Amino acid sequence: MAAINQASSFMRTKTSTSTPSSSSHRLITRASIHLPKISTANLDIFTPNIASNISMVQEMHKFSRFTPKNPTLNPNVHPDHEVIIEKLYLILEAVSDRVEMHKNIGEQRNNWNSLLLPCINTITLSAATMAGIASAITSVPGAPLETLELSSSFLYLAATGMMVIMNKIQPSQLAEEQRNAARLFKQLESEIKTKIAISQPTLNDVNEAMEKVLAIDRAYPLPLLGVMLEKFPAKVEPAVWWPEKPTTSKPRNDKNGWSVELEEEMREIIKVLEVKDKDDYIRLGEKALKLNKGLAIAGPLLTGLGAIGSGFLASSPHSSWAMVLAVMGGAMASVVNTIQHGGQVGMVFEMYRSNAGFFKMMQESIEANLKERDVGRRENGEVFEMKMALQLGRSLSELRDVAASSSRNGKDIEEFGSKLF
Repeated sequence: MAAINQASSFMRTKTSTSTPSSSSHRLITRASIHLPKISTANLDIFTPNIASNISMVQEMHKFSRFTPKNPTLNPNVHPDHEVIIEKLYLILEAVSDRVEMHKNIGEQRNNWNSLLLPCINTITLSAATMAGIASAITSVPGAPLETLELSSSFLYLAATGMMVIMNKIQPSQLAEEQRNAARLFKQLESEIKTKIAISQPTLNDVNEAMEKVLAIDRAYPLPLLGVMLEKFPAKVEPAVWWPEKPTTSKPRNDKNGWSVELEEEMREIIKVLEVKDKDDYIRLGEKALKLNKGLAIAGPLLTGLGAIGSGFLASSPHSSWAMVLAVMGGAMASVVNTIQHGGQVGMVFEMYRSNAGFFKMMQESIEANLKERDVGRRENGEVFEMKMALQLGRSLSELRDVAASSSRNGKDIEEFGSKLF
């Protein structure tokens, strides 16, 4: 590029003398700059570089993981794929909203338990104190005996009504339900994000995500009226938060990571989960339910007896046993209420029920894969085995050892399948 090097400037000066009568001289200066002509013959060397850069950008668009907004920019993306991705993002937004909703409502219902418990105990003990004072001043002339009796009876009746409502809804159990729902929706949210990032979602994936959302909604409803879960069921059943119909993967031509040994291992794991883990949590859930039922009946019954005793404090022939009912009933009711709601017996029952449901879900997942004759339609065997091991808190070798121990000992196996809980 010798264009700039050819530029030069020069100055021509010409001095001329005017007529003899003139005493001044004029200096006339003329300057000019000559720019060189730029040769276009060398521009051809840049054309291959520009073409290679354009092809590189096209290759980057071709292998990009991000889907363009306009499908015409990427002719390799089918228009239906755009619709499927949009539907999954809509479901993802709904799931994210449910996570926050269940989290906030869970905190609110946990506050019900932590606030109502001291309030009811304070009312009950105040009523018992008034009953004790009234019984002590029965022989004092001019003492406000009737006022204390009425106040104590009113407080006992108020405590009885509040206990009945609190025992009916079980705030600690409601809070545990919402915590479980928030955790399951977070898990579903991560699953949808992973599916969008590393795979090509299909319409079956959209339907499966919708079914999972609705199944969790049915398992852990938000309203209290009409659809609230039964807090004292006749029979303890595991919680169910997954769709009834199992989904299948795309067919493959190979064995998909499955073998005869892996199938036998999974069958033994089913036996262990059925005999040890699930049955054990159902048994514990039945005990927690019986305890909760007894406490739920005893609390209002004792405050009711306290109200009856407070009403007969002024009766001369019945003042002694009335005083015992009024004072002892309130004290015992406070203890019962503290054990039930302070110990969160309802939450413990819901935890046992959810754990039993977790093992039931694992059983159904294994059975659904084993019942599928076409191994190509199952989940990948190696991935499935690792998932089972992680859910049970074991390594792959430990999972195989549990299956081998179950095969040797049968129902007499002493080890539980899960090491997490």
